[in-house]
Amino acid sequence: MSFSNLLIKSGLSPGVRSAPVSILITSTRQGHTIRGKPPGVARTLEQRVREETATDPEVVARINIGFPQLKESRSAQLKTRLEHLKAQRTSKELEKLARSNKLIIDLDKVQSTYVKTTGQHDLRLLADHYGIFEHLFGSAYFVPRVPLNISYNLDGDSLAPVYNGNVIKPAEAAKAPQISFDGLLDPITGKPAGQDTFWTLVATNPDAHYTNGAAECLHWFIANIPNGKVSEGQVIAEYLPPFPPRGVGYQRMVFVLYKQQERLDLGSYQLADTDYNNLEKRTFSTLDFYRQHQDQLTPAGLAFYQTNWDESLTQFYHDVLKRKEPVYEYDFPKPYLADQEFFPLKQPFNLYMDKHRDQKQLNKEYLERKLAKTHPFNGPEQPLRFPNAHPIRNVPSWLKTEIRKERLGTGRVQDY
Repeated sequence: MSFSNLLIKSGLSPGVRSAPVSILITSTRQGHTIRGKPPGVARTLEQRVREETATDPEVVARINIGFPQLKESRSAQLKTRLEHLKAQRTSKELEKLARSNKLIIDLDKVQSTYVKTTGQHDLRLLADHYGIFEHLFGSAYFVPRVPLNISYNLDGDSLAPVYNGNVIKPAEAAKAPQISFDGLLDPITGKPAGQDTFWTLVATNPDAHYTNGAAECLHWFIANIPNGKVSEGQVIAEYLPPFPPRGVGYQRMVFVLYKQQERLDLGSYQLADTDYNNLEKRTFSTLDFYRQHQDQLTPAGLAFYQTNWDESLTQFYHDVLKRKEPVYEYDFPKPYLADQEFFPLKQPFNLYMDKHRDQKQLNKEYLERKLAKTHPFNGPEQPLRFPNAHPIRNVPSWLKTEIRKERLGTGRVQDY
């Protein structure tokens, strides 16, 4: 159709000029009119919340309280990598094993290389994800430079290692774990220190304190560990197994290793043998401890795992802690119900009415209805072989649906 035909159909002749017509352009997307600003111009909810909760970057800036790391230059690292690749490619023995599908990769060597390169940085990210630094050191953090090897002995020769966030049950952590680390290593250079070193190991649980949610429970404290020999350190507090109460979910057990500048006198934290099961005496704050000794201590190692309740804790509470075992239950909020209407539209009549009834009375009615059809010796009635083949007549639609569900055993009927 030409432009002149369009003018004729609209009632105008081709030679007659008309007033200018204003055209309204509306933005549409997928058939819907866009209300307000388009997505590229309008601010997102995240941007709005960030503007309303704006903070000073200098105040919320995080501080690295750990050791720095001296790295080789980029050229030196590249040279070492190229030499390694050249040696691998020129090895005829490796090529022969690879072509015959007999090449075995040493996983221990792979793990050792990973720990020396990016493993400790990944551990720092994991600790941030689990809120370890936030709940122990506030706005401070550190990159663990000294790898910690922690494992619990189980029955026999099996071990339960700590894999930085894995789950270890209280029954598996009933005894003190085996801990090893390279105490002669310089955390800055990664080379032997060349002199005697002293270390402090602290194990706390930031989720286990009963009366003070901001405090931690001290589970283990060993100071003045010479050259990484944990068995020769000064035991400030004996090992106390984790005891997460029933119903609280998972708790975190955190091991922090500090490097001392010299031998320290930490007798003020000494826990007497008679106070082994005194949880108030085991109140601890990692942040306060570090602030008091930050000139003599530097965090260098980190390891943590998660634990939750199991059956072994019932006896532990009675025999060791000398107290009744606590049990926590989640108090679910009551569901919101709108004001009752005389004529609820597009809602099943019986379900709508049951929403505004006492749930206990409703459960009682369903149970009585089930018991009325159950013989005390022969059991319940046999269900229909073909439930949908039996017609339901002369009943309202909501009752017809209820009868059909009862015959099929679906819906609320199957809960009783």
